[in-house]
Amino acid sequence: MSLLVTAGQAGDAPQFTAVMDAIAVPRLGGGRPRQRPYRVLADKAYSSRAIRSWLRQHRIAATIPQPADQQAHRLRRGSRGGRPPAFDKHTYRQRNIAERCINRLK
Repeated sequence: MSLLVTAGQAGDAPQFTAVMDAIAVPRLGGGRPRQRPYRVLADKAYSSRAIRSWLRQHRIAATIPQPADQQAHRLRRGSRGGRPPAFDKHTYRQRNIAERCINRLK
């Protein structure tokens, strides 16, 4: 898919758009690869307004859990806090496949 190597102290989230722009998803029947996946599974570090809006603009579904501090802030705002982002626990469990692959590569 895509790989971007950065310094160890660099955060992952700021590199999100660069990694997504480099993706090429191969088609099963041949042809030009798709440039965008249908869905992104990510951990809580990627739960930011900027990343979620980038995904919405590119019509990519997101399965990203919301950190407790973001949930609390949204609830503190009451009705102005908005609706919580959709989250599918069953789909999120598939993320461990990628995590195990990364562990093997290390």
